[in-house]
Amino acid sequence: MSDVLTPCQRRKNMQNIRSKDTKIEVILRKALWKKGYRYRKHYDKLPGHPDIVLTKYRIAIFCDGEFFHGRDWQVLKSKLMNSNNSDFWISKISRNRERDDEINKQLIYAGWNVVRFWGNDIKKSTEECVKVIEDLVFEIKFEDKDSYEE
Repeated sequence: MSDVLTPCQRRKNMQNIRSKDTKIEVILRKALWKKGYRYRKHYDKLPGHPDIVLTKYRIAIFCDGEFFHGRDWQVLKSKLMNSNNSDFWISKISRNRERDDEINKQLIYAGWNVVRFWGNDIKKSTEECVKVIEDLVFEIKFEDKDSYEE
């Protein structure tokens, strides 16, 4: 099965894939800012350079694209097996998924709360994503309050 794009078109397409300030990140950041949350972008002091970090609450947020982070991996993997350059893509996405798990573990071990959202979830239900973060902030504030009372 060959590529439907010319090599020049494919190159231009791949060059336009960004790792920072993606559409989904911007959507979520704007929603958080509107709610009064202040954050750091691409915080390089933490493993994995989370897309959004609420340092005050020790929350690291990642906005993951469905393809590159392997959402519904078994379904995607079977589709990729029949595609062009399948070994490369299966290996790449598998490694991305492993790295995501490693980063989650490192952050949790360091006392951070990790939240990962899929791009389509951010686009389709931004308010629900913000609600997840707000609930976590409330939980963290409540835990802090309890620790002072003891």
